[in-house]
Amino acid sequence: MKDVLSRIGIGSATVDTILPTDTVRAGESVPAEVHVEGGSTDQDVDAVYFALETEYKSDEGYKDAIIDQWQLTEPFTIEAGEERRFETTIEIPRETPVTTRSTAVEIETGLDISMAVDPGDEDYIEVEPTHRTQAVFDALDSLGFSLHASACEATAGSLFTTSANFAQEFEFRPQRGEFSDQVDEVEIVPVFDDDGLTVYLEVDRSAGLLSEVTDADERHTRLTIEAPEPDAIEPRLAEAIRELS
Repeated sequence: MKDVLSRIGIGSATVDTILPTDTVRAGESVPAEVHVEGGSTDQDVDAVYFALETEYKSDEGYKDAIIDQWQLTEPFTIEAGEERRFETTIEIPRETPVTTRSTAVEIETGLDISMAVDPGDEDYIEVEPTHRTQAVFDALDSLGFSLHASACEATAGSLFTTSANFAQEFEFRPQRGEFSDQVDEVEIVPVFDDDGLTVYLEVDRSAGLLSEVTDADERHTRLTIEAPEPDAIEPRLAEAIRELS
């Protein structure tokens, strides 16, 4: 009877991931300790696995997205009442969305148990921008812009594509300085590739960079960010905004 109950999740093994911090920068890593506790009966665990997840908006509504996933262990047997601990390091890819009021990122830990409901654990984390992305934000701040909104949206049919099928768009509005009476908003989409960071930028456009190409005008450009130096990025951004406004 215990075997039957454990297969539907009653009295099954449990998993819990302990993180020393819930804040991590994209492109960096965070140590983790995984606790597995046996249930009321012995169970064969095919693997302990992780998935880094978020969600994005598409024409069909919101969709779940797996940013990255990986396996921590080989198969093992967890005996009834047994406790096991595994130490590991979780890599947070550069393209992981920055967490905001509208964007959440979580680490899901699961036990892959054949013929049973997989026990799991979810840990929400705060993801800070990469140093290069932060440098772009700092440069925009120096130009008088402040972040107004952000969202993860599907890239299908947009000006570009990404391996994850979505990208995060940031909307900045001028609060002071040269552009306060010239520009309504500036939208940027950071996209990472093998060469580093490319920032797609658009000025004063209601449709947005991630809208359909057929709705787009030509008021957009892109900048390659080679180093996280706000002082060097600021004049390039200013020139691009002037040309597009």
